[in-house]
Amino acid sequence: MSTHMPLPRIAACLLALAVGCTSAQTSNTARTATEQLLISNAIDQSLDKVDFRSLAGQSVFLEEKYVDCVDKQYLLASIRHRILRAGANLVDKADSADIVLEPRSGGVGTTASSSFLGVPEIVLPGMLTLPEVRFMTRSRQSGYAKIGLAAYDPKTHQTLGQGGLSVAQSDDSNYYVVGIGPFQSGSLKSDIARTTTGQAAVVHDRIPPQIAFDRPKLPAMPGPDAPIDAVQITSDEKPEAEAPDRPSPLDPEK
Repeated sequence: MSTHMPLPRIAACLLALAVGCTSAQTSNTARTATEQLLISNAIDQSLDKVDFRSLAGQSVFLEEKYVDCVDKQYLLASIRHRILRAGANLVDKADSADIVLEPRSGGVGTTASSSFLGVPEIVLPGMLTLPEVRFMTRSRQSGYAKIGLAAYDPKTHQTLGQGGLSVAQSDDSNYYVVGIGPFQSGSLKSDIARTTTGQAAVVHDRIPPQIAFDRPKLPAMPGPDAPIDAVQITSDEKPEAEAPDRPSPLDPEK
């Protein structure tokens, strides 16, 4: 009786004992998308509470020197968008404006906190340590935007209304229960759902996946009956006028 194991069985045993391992290299931006969305969401909510309709029909100059915060360009562009949406005109100089609008940033940024329900790590006498056990964990990150606005007449330097402050907060909370999750909640989740579903998800235009260009059109060539302009290749001197035809004394008809 042969004691040799067939080759297929040996291969099957080796495959059963084999362990595979793979890894993929990933990278993230310096600022996470969540942080940027929290800030822009707070800016949008803050400006949504400002009524720009009184600027309709006016020429407005936006003074930018009092805005110094993270995502400054988004804040200024959002104010410009709302000025135009209200029916006002943006001008580049204060001298040619009817109204000078001065925004200021009182605080634009994020903060984070975390908490858990469970048993903390316990260090016993000697070398024994009981590990930390978390039954439920919550991580929360919030974005804040405090924006002030003032307006005045550049010709009289008198204020137009009292101005004021607008403060808004956005948040993103994630819950983990016995390591299962995250279960997300907060204004950021609601904003993403509102702007990516329903009518907001309708595609109105799509960039083609292939790149193609057209050649520039050449100017039309003149036809055979087109008049030819006279070309003078000389100095600034004007060409001498041709003398009119004189009748010949030998011509009896003239």
